[in-house]
Amino acid sequence: MDLSFVVIQALSGLASASALFVIASGLTIVFGVTRIVNFAHGSFYMLGAYMAVTIVPWLLQFDRSPTLFFVGVIASAVVVGILGVIMELVLLRRIYKVPELFQLLATFGVVLIVQDVVLKVWGPVDITGPRAPGLRHGIEILGQRFPAYEMFLIFVGPAVLGLLLLIMHKTRFGVLIRAATQDREMVGALGVNQAMLFTGTLFLGAFLAGLGGALQIPRLPANTGMDLSIITEAFVVTVIGGMGSVPGAFIAALIIKMLEAFGILIFPKITLVLVFLLMAVVLVVKPWGLLGKPEVASGRAVLPEGILNLKTFTRTETLVWIGLAAALLLVPVFGDTYKVKVGIEIMVFALAAFSLNLLIGNGGIVSFGHAAYFGVGAYAAGLLVTGPLKAPMELALVVAPIAGGLAAALFGYFIVRLSGIYLAMLTLAFAQITYAICFQWVEVTGGDNGVVGVWPSRWAASREVYFYVVAVMSLTTILALRHLFYTPFGYTLRAARDSATRADAIGIDVKTHRWLAFIVAGAAAGLAGALYSFSKGSIDPTMISISMSIDFLMMILTGGIQTVMGPVVGTAVFHSVKDFFMPLTDFWRFFLGVSIIAIVLIFPKGIVGAVDTLRERMGRGPAPAPLPKPAGEAA
Repeated sequence: MDLSFVVIQALSGLASASALFVIASGLTIVFGVTRIVNFAHGSFYMLGAYMAVTIVPWLLQFDRSPTLFFVGVIASAVVVGILGVIMELVLLRRIYKVPELFQLLATFGVVLIVQDVVLKVWGPVDITGPRAPGLRHGIEILGQRFPAYEMFLIFVGPAVLGLLLLIMHKTRFGVLIRAATQDREMVGALGVNQAMLFTGTLFLGAFLAGLGGALQIPRLPANTGMDLSIITEAFVVTVIGGMGSVPGAFIAALIIKMLEAFGILIFPKITLVLVFLLMAVVLVVKPWGLLGKPEVASGRAVLPEGILNLKTFTRTETLVWIGLAAALLLVPVFGDTYKVKVGIEIMVFALAAFSLNLLIGNGGIVSFGHAAYFGVGAYAAGLLVTGPLKAPMELALVVAPIAGGLAAALFGYFIVRLSGIYLAMLTLAFAQITYAICFQWVEVTGGDNGVVGVWPSRWAASREVYFYVVAVMSLTTILALRHLFYTPFGYTLRAARDSATRADAIGIDVKTHRWLAFIVAGAAAGLAGALYSFSKGSIDPTMISISMSIDFLMMILTGGIQTVMGPVVGTAVFHSVKDFFMPLTDFWRFFLGVSIIAIVLIFPKGIVGAVDTLRERMGRGPAPAPLPKPAGEAA
């Protein structure tokens, strides 16, 4: 490895770090002020690129000068900034005080909507943008050619950092941003117009994301996968640098991109793992990041207020659920092959969602990475069946929940030591580490191709027979988890959920109980993953993706967090609607995104929670008259 190669590799890393910082700086500013984990930030980045490939070529028709090129880039970023303002006014302003889980899901709904809008407007084909006039040549460095535009990008990051620091320290708007990052409630108490502050912050954040996307067009074609590909990296930068710290984001971007630039030479097969492993280590050692500060309590609950606590079934409810279970078991008798397939998927996903609700609904632990345990169980079963052992399905179904539980035990040991948004981000980091291992360890996991030939044993090879295998195992496990909710362990989890401080004060070991909950939930999710793998006949890394984790969250949100059978109802409705829309239209993501936002805004209690609330109101009757006060008591 000669010196010239090292220098060129370092310069490439610096250029990538600079571009990444421009995007991540907007995300960290928005989080610092609004405390919203904005999943739609990646969509703004993608829109910036598409706006640029539309506006810049039009401007260059008049004069192919560097000035018009960069005017087009800035104009694209401004348009995206305005779109950010529209999102803030229409959506975010209504959810600033709702639990963080709902905020993330609402912004993910925006991601789905934007994906289909981009497909409708620009089409599915990648669009290549023009090269920057005046920066098309290469620069010779130690005998190696280095693109002039890449050299330009190296200076863009420090320039943006300098301008942001100037705004933060020399303008009233910047001072208010720094103050809100430190203590948002105090800023409001001092009479600052928070609505205007939040709107301005969203414009700045979206502008920076759009600028980052627009600057990419001489390097990369605009494509519909840009949003999700960048948002994970932006989250990593934001978390490592310190959520709300712009200088921290700059340092984190440098570390990550230099690690990628040289890590691919030293550890070519674990580059993705290194990045997320670094994020996990930082969260464990210093949860608030390199230059961040400990989170100030926001007063927001993890879960929505007013939702009913877990209740036992009445006799009528028990009969209804028995009837529904009996109807489900008749699907193979009266339904076609497709309905049997959908029924299997609903039962499998219901088990995974139910296990997640043990953490969220019962324990108040928000997990953005539950698909990790689902995927670990699937891969454990698949590799046992297709590997050298050629193990039968029965053994694989025993090993899969053990593997999922062990993964949850390892990850949960570190996760339960955190709280709030940092805990949620660590669950995401561990899920991405698992995804990266499955994606890059090609010799074992098959990489992007996955594992094929994962079929049930001969006696269960029939789709109808396998349906009943899934039904028995899924429903039995769901009932076992439901029983756990009403044991002393379940009550202790809910006590820690409602007030961890009080639980600690009366001698409850909160961390141990939460860790055990992770193990149980991970084991159940691992079993669900194994059942799903035998249904599909194959496994691939998408089973551990962020989208899968979001689907599980949507299932419990649709049914109702903190309701006993909400995840089951939510899974049936969510998966059925998704399966219904996908064949009917190419723009099913748009309808799904709108549905997610509608649930967050209109039905935060979910279907079961809303029904329970309605039933209570109908049966409550008029409020009783107040009791008369004893004679002589002061009024």
